[in-house]
Amino acid sequence: MAAEPAVREGNSGHRRISRGAAAFAGILAAALVLGIGHLAAAFIDPAASPFYVLGATVVDHTPHQLKDAAIRRFGAHDKDALFVSMALVMLAGAAVAGLLERRRPLGSALLLILGGATGVLALQRPTATPWFVLPSVLGVLAGIVALRLLVAGPRHAAAPGDGLSRRGFLTAAVGVTALAAGAAALGHVLATRLHDVVADRARFRLPAPAGPAPALPPGAQPTLAGITPFVTANDRFYRVDTALQLPALTSADWRLRIHGMVDRAIELDFDRLRGRPVVERLITLTCVSNEVGGDLAGTAHWSGYPLAELLAEAGVHPDADMLLSRSVDGFTASTPLSAIVDGRDALLAIGMNGEPLPIAHGYPARLVVPGLYGFVSATKWVVDLEVTRFDRASAYWTDRGWAARAPIKTASRIDVPAAFVTVDAGAVPIGGVAWAQHRGIARVEIQVDDQPWQPVRLATEYSTDTWRQWTWTWQATPGTHTLRVRATDATGAVQPEQRATPFPDGATGWHNRVVTVR
Repeated sequence: MAAEPAVREGNSGHRRISRGAAAFAGILAAALVLGIGHLAAAFIDPAASPFYVLGATVVDHTPHQLKDAAIRRFGAHDKDALFVSMALVMLAGAAVAGLLERRRPLGSALLLILGGATGVLALQRPTATPWFVLPSVLGVLAGIVALRLLVAGPRHAAAPGDGLSRRGFLTAAVGVTALAAGAAALGHVLATRLHDVVADRARFRLPAPAGPAPALPPGAQPTLAGITPFVTANDRFYRVDTALQLPALTSADWRLRIHGMVDRAIELDFDRLRGRPVVERLITLTCVSNEVGGDLAGTAHWSGYPLAELLAEAGVHPDADMLLSRSVDGFTASTPLSAIVDGRDALLAIGMNGEPLPIAHGYPARLVVPGLYGFVSATKWVVDLEVTRFDRASAYWTDRGWAARAPIKTASRIDVPAAFVTVDAGAVPIGGVAWAQHRGIARVEIQVDDQPWQPVRLATEYSTDTWRQWTWTWQATPGTHTLRVRATDATGAVQPEQRATPFPDGATGWHNRVVTVR
């Protein structure tokens, strides 16, 4: 039995592909655009891949309300959610292109326009070179050929028996699918081999610290089950950044330029750093996107070099007040210069918890500055430090409405018990964590319903630059109760009750838990 035709004969006698097949062909053509573009980008820069170009553009222009909502809803998987959303939009647009191609080459024109726009956007990326446009161009050309093969070819068939049968269409579709998938996979493999930062990190030997961090004092880590560990494991440490694809920067290629309002510009590489003593410090970092009660905070042993010493070698001008740090992917952060030279442990970090920095956390080098939210201090994959002034320069998030200076606000959280659990009446252990980096936590209090505030037991303080655990024993009575927590920093300032969103300089408000007692 002959295969059912995938095309129909119109009134003019010309063959026309069915709507479903045309939409499917458009999707396959778009997949080929992305696959070929990804392969071409492997030879230039993985960041030039059309998919990542579009994603980075979306990130750059996303309103802060949507950004906060995405982080609140998806947490560390916010980028995965973005990729899925982009894929769905692309599927719809590709299907439309396929349908438009049925009568006239409008689908090809749409692909050409979108591909050209993607090429232009690629050239706008902070690290772009003229070659960044090539992956989009090659991808679009391949996509147009595939679309016309699958859709436009049958439209011009004149003989009644000409055109693509269903079997022929499926054969062509399988070929395009294989080519798209193969190109994408090969691009990934080549990008990994040509920019093999994983192997480079595995070979990197973290120098032993000349000044190791003091050990945790007795009583710094309560034994209460479920409370946040004092030191956060690398694979549990939060990650929030703008990088849709992790930069592939090896230690051999890494350079750090210090310039701007300095007596002499200097450039450092790891050969020049190896002669310097490494220090290790235990520091708590916090993301400005952290909601009240959120988990976008973590403490780690950071190994590196004091930033103040590096800047002193360059000779900072007395009227400078800002350090503009730049990542290899173009991200910038504005750090008050005073927070680097006031004696706190601001570091050019190369290690985390005794290992080379994980790639996702900035390998081979990043900044760590206690007391400031990460968006103004914790630049990963850092390659450039410009000494300047706040009235002369601005950073990535500042240009999008966020604060230029952002000291971390006092915060506290209930870890135990979990929300909406049921516990037995009697003695119920309560515990959590509080932080006010570079000021320190002086007191934490808890409130049950509308009863008076009660002081909790604070764990031993490690330093003002780390968080502090706390515990309390609640004599619980049957019923549904609301627990609230608040902290007071070492300056005497009490954590404010009024709730505020993270934008523009950090969330405020008291964390609470609703608990049922039986």
